[in-house]
Amino acid sequence: MSTKTTFDGVESSERNWHLVDASGLPVGRLASEIAQILRGKHKPQFAPHLDVGDYVVVINASKIQATSKKPEQKMYYDHSGYPGGLKEESFNSLKKRKPEKIIERAVWGMLPKNRLGRSILKKLYVYRDETHPHSAQNPSELSFDIKKVVE
Repeated sequence: MSTKTTFDGVESSERNWHLVDASGLPVGRLASEIAQILRGKHKPQFAPHLDVGDYVVVINASKIQATSKKPEQKMYYDHSGYPGGLKEESFNSLKKRKPEKIIERAVWGMLPKNRLGRSILKKLYVYRDETHPHSAQNPSELSFDIKKVVE
């Protein structure tokens, strides 16, 4: 009688491609759903130390919304590492300049901060509008039960 536990890890997991339309959805709720798909928590072979998640393509990042007064009050900070090198930017100005960064930073905040998290984040592709170069992968349309923000 063998007392060994068999474990089918990364090799046996199939990587699927998902397409998410971000138009009108709140940033945080969308990011938490995307992080779960990237991590692989929806799969039966999920293990916290393995990367068994799927690929996610997010389109219409420029149509992302924020609730309440966040568009005016939320700030994003970056530091160069030098004295006086702090840069700050509001949600609205970052949305105009680089809306992809908003979703990427929100998802990164929900992933592990180590090598595993960095490798998981490489499976996220965010695009400003509806066009994306991943049509050859046949991504399946993915919708979440999230209320859209009313402007």
